[in-house]
Amino acid sequence: MGMWHRARLRSTRKLRSFCTAVRRHIEDEGDWSYSSEWWGDNSDGHTLLRSTSDKGNGVVSVVAHHSSRPSEIHWPGIERWLQQRYAEMHPGSENNEKFRILGYQWRVLRFNDETRQSTAKIMAAYRESDPGSVFIMQQNLKSMLSVGLASIASCNYDLMNAVHGKKTMNILCIGHGGGSLPLFLASNIKVMILSHFRYGVSKSQEEMSLMPEAKIPTHNLKLLSGAVVDIVEIDPLVISASTQAMGFPHFPVMNPSGERVLSEPDPSSEVLWKGIHERLFLFESDAEEFIQNTTKIYDMVFVDAYDGDDIFPYKLRDPNSPFLKALKNQLNKEHGTVVVNLHSDTDIRDNAASIPSHHHNRLPLMGRHVSRVCQAYKRLVTENGSCGLGFSVSAPWVCNTSLAVCRGFRTDDGSLDRDKVLNTLISKSLEVENAMNLPFSCLQYIKSDFILADAD
Repeated sequence: MGMWHRARLRSTRKLRSFCTAVRRHIEDEGDWSYSSEWWGDNSDGHTLLRSTSDKGNGVVSVVAHHSSRPSEIHWPGIERWLQQRYAEMHPGSENNEKFRILGYQWRVLRFNDETRQSTAKIMAAYRESDPGSVFIMQQNLKSMLSVGLASIASCNYDLMNAVHGKKTMNILCIGHGGGSLPLFLASNIKVMILSHFRYGVSKSQEEMSLMPEAKIPTHNLKLLSGAVVDIVEIDPLVISASTQAMGFPHFPVMNPSGERVLSEPDPSSEVLWKGIHERLFLFESDAEEFIQNTTKIYDMVFVDAYDGDDIFPYKLRDPNSPFLKALKNQLNKEHGTVVVNLHSDTDIRDNAASIPSHHHNRLPLMGRHVSRVCQAYKRLVTENGSCGLGFSVSAPWVCNTSLAVCRGFRTDDGSLDRDKVLNTLISKSLEVENAMNLPFSCLQYIKSDFILADAD
């Protein structure tokens, strides 16, 4: 527990400013305003894991950095929440088992000590009766969500019913990293009723009405509602890093035969991820092989895959690749949406990483690399007479571009010109933000250098 000391470390590193169109109280701890805590190099933190990948990712490492939030005045409430969750799993322990928070850290997954592949906030706590029982929970998320959720909501998909657990939303994440994205999706697109079953054991209606919030059988996907997320990661070392050092639960990990490695989750994982990890399925697989062999139809696909040299694999962007051809067939024909994380290759950014207002009033140029990838993915949703579109938005403060392509995009009057599409996305992003009570503004990502892809 020594690494979780409560000494307040203060960074002297200058904060890089973070500008949005509208200034607001910052709740998202992934905001650039906190970057001094997690943007440092390895010498600024404590190395938790370091090993060499045999899948082309070079040296894979996880480094821990001190986090200043939440402050200790908020810890008692979180400790009570942990106690309540534990009591649900162990009836009668309400007054006997207390939890204490050790602290919070940023965990940064790096390739070759340079590429920051994933960053996550970690909370660590322990039971007073067993100080060695450390519970670690991941708490961060990614900005790709804004683009993806606003897009699929604009395609006549009933996102609100999925968010409230009234329907199943099938999602595929290609590239795992620390697992922030799938955890956020499963946590916020929820199961409405979890009390109908124990693991693999159905109950009578009377028994179900008396059961507390319980577990979902993992072998029967028909019983799952909310977000059901398949995750594909080619590198077993990245999977190990996420479960050992990034706070991702072990229960979602699948073996080569398609069964869970663990038949049941461990007790600490149940306390932290009950009702969430049952809907996550983490496969060690090549993305191309996985998509060619699956029969599942996905509502949404997130692609965030880079190798140790920080390169987006060619076979994931080649318009003639087996991967894209197979993905086209596994994407929902009415509202299927794909979001791709790319490095920005435009020059629209200034020294302060702000977004000048005049950039919002003109049409920026899509960089050559982003344009090629956009056209390759756009074919997924426009071939065979399908009504689809593609667009990109940039986040200059992290030099990233989010590319989205979707089927069935609809505006009020049916027009797909730039302003109509952007206004629809803005409207839907506000609906999503409010319905999901997001800790960040979707609007800042949707409006940032929005570019509608040219027609083929």
